[in-house]
Amino acid sequence: MTLHTRQWGTGDRVAVLVHGMLSSSECWWEIGPALAARGYRVIAVDLPGHGLSPADPEADMDTFVSSFLKSVPSAPALAVGHSMGAFVLAAAVEQLAPERVAYVDTPFGPSRGDADPQMLTAVYDKAKARRTLDALDRQEPGWQQQDRAVEALAAEQFDVATSVSLFVSVAGLEFAPPAHVPTLVIRPEPSRFVPPEAVASLQDRGIPVRSIEGAGHITWYGRHAAFMAVLDDWLARPLPAVA
Repeated sequence: MTLHTRQWGTGDRVAVLVHGMLSSSECWWEIGPALAARGYRVIAVDLPGHGLSPADPEADMDTFVSSFLKSVPSAPALAVGHSMGAFVLAAAVEQLAPERVAYVDTPFGPSRGDADPQMLTAVYDKAKARRTLDALDRQEPGWQQQDRAVEALAAEQFDVATSVSLFVSVAGLEFAPPAHVPTLVIRPEPSRFVPPEAVASLQDRGIPVRSIEGAGHITWYGRHAAFMAVLDDWLARPLPAVA
């Protein structure tokens, strides 16, 4: 499977962006141009069953990883993954070989071992049905109108069966970001996905965590300047010397 991508900027210095579940590559509509202005050629993917990419009701993590790797350049200067997209990015990171990787509000650790397909289908169907533009206008007044429009459209495009199949395939598996790749975790404050004990665990492994006060799960929505300030500060730091 070749995934749909959208791009901003030009050149050889590549940044790869991976959205979360129920979203699409369009969620980076503000981050992509900002990174392009910083000299990156930015490539954002629509994961299987999201945006304009094909659905696959039998997809597993290998499907997601192989299609992702087929659709973006290897060895990018930067890779950023959000939530579910961060799991895919973490699973692909050895083959992708980015210089740096940032994970946004990602609940690393063991995934649930009781992933029942019928239960997941009901949960995702309900989430999809509720994510309308009218509902987002009420629920997310701090987002920009474009944020709300992007997420409402992404919900319409979202294929429930593809994500159900993915999560059933990884039930009970442990996900952790490889510490040997220069890594940053960005979270909102507070975060139900990266609580204080998870922050301590990541920092014990040498992975810095930066928090953005008042942000939500899609951490850059409504907090674009703060999100880019965190990224800029980290990107300005020199890469560790290779032994």
